[in-house]
Amino acid sequence: MMARLLMALWLAAAPWAWAADTAQPAAADPALEKRVMALSAELRCLVCQNQSLADSHADLAIDLRNQVRELLAAGKSEAEVKAFMTARYGDFVLYRPPVKSTTVLLWVGPFVLLLVAVAALFVHLARRRRADAQTAEILSGEDAQRARQLLEG
Repeated sequence: MMARLLMALWLAAAPWAWAADTAQPAAADPALEKRVMALSAELRCLVCQNQSLADSHADLAIDLRNQVRELLAAGKSEAEVKAFMTARYGDFVLYRPPVKSTTVLLWVGPFVLLLVAVAALFVHLARRRRADAQTAEILSGEDAQRARQLLEG
């Protein structure tokens, strides 16, 4: 009975212990912490891939946020920190990668896909209209009248 009670208490306290363990250390300077979080929002978590460093709770994201904090505290500018991260992890770490030959597909690709989809829709609709027109021409007058009677009746 005592073991069950201890297990229940341990399970009840586990979320608070985990939250305290994963809490990010804040800089002593609130202005620095604000800069860290703003810059972390522009950098992608390399583990989660769909979250920014500011949003992620992955161990690597916490380490990278701490590294950003250290670099900013050392007097580096946001541009220098981004350049450091890009040199180390590539353009993938940036949520808004620069437009260059290796990233042009990221910027142009969605628009090209949209144009292809719209063109395919127009082609499909044009073929459908032609098929409907050909079907109407195939029916003789008597067949067309019989078809109308079946549809109405």
